[in-house]
Amino acid sequence: EVQLVESGGGFMQAGESKRLSCAASGLTFDDYAIGWFRQAPGKEQEGVSCISSSAGSTYYADSVKGRFTISSDNAKNTVYLQMNSLKPEDTAVYYCAAGFDCYGMDYWGKGTLVTVSS
Repeated sequence: EVQLVESGGGFMQAGESKRLSCAASGLTFDDYAIGWFRQAPGKEQEGVSCISSSAGSTYYADSVKGRFTISSDNAKNTVYLQMNSLKPEDTAVYYCAAGFDCYGMDYWGKGTLVTVSS
């Protein structure tokens, strides 16, 4: 059974930094792209970032470029999202997901809430 478990959410002040973690199990980590998505209250889900070890590529939404960094530790089957210079508009539930590539996700975690106060 594939499981993705997010952690690291919480309450932050604008300008602070936070690192989210996504621990994956039940899949061959190197074979999958892992993405971070978020959904703010009343808004559609947004793709935030994605990393594909097999393709050697990363992706960032324009809204987070230069502030967020995605990385992976294949030995730990864990992907991280380092979030710097947080803004109130970053407030959302953050989900990690796994798929064959960054354009289609097959497995989803349950999400972790990030709240950024001004």
